Amino acid sequence: MEGSGATTSAVVSFAEKLEGQSSQFYERLASSFPSHRELFLGLARDSRRNRMLVVRTYQETVTDALETGYSFRGLVLKDLSPQPWQEGLGLQAALREAIAFEEKAAGFYSDVAERSKTLLSTIHAAFKKVAEDRRGRLQKLRALAASQQG
Repeated sequence: MEGSGATTSAVVSFAEKLEGQSSQFYERLASSFPSHRELFLGLARDSRRNRMLVVRTYQETVTDALETGYSFRGLVLKDLSPQPWQEGLGLQAALREAIAFEEKAAGFYSDVAERSKTLLSTIHAAFKKVAEDRRGRLQKLRALAASQQG
């Protein structure tokens, strides 16, 4: 979705889709790498929780009147989804893809959080929390990748 600005509804729908793809991606990694199953299942659970947080916050606080008057000017919603997982690729390849995905997702949520400061504090706080969660995921994934290189 490209253009001069995205509505709050479009941004929330985009985030909802992103979190669904994220959850599926990590569930596939959990089944592909049993020794790291708990980490990947935890990331999948976090994605479902993030989805619920963003959607619920939007549903509880945004009205049609607010929706029509607010635009995330200049925001381009582009596909951030992880590459389709191919069975048989090693853990390092999976971690590289997961790290790249989390970097893009953290950037998206940080950008949206910053842009939503003037909308409603609850919307801003929800996006900020998800951005922080994504940065925490990056640390976990980078630590695992570093431990696998030696």
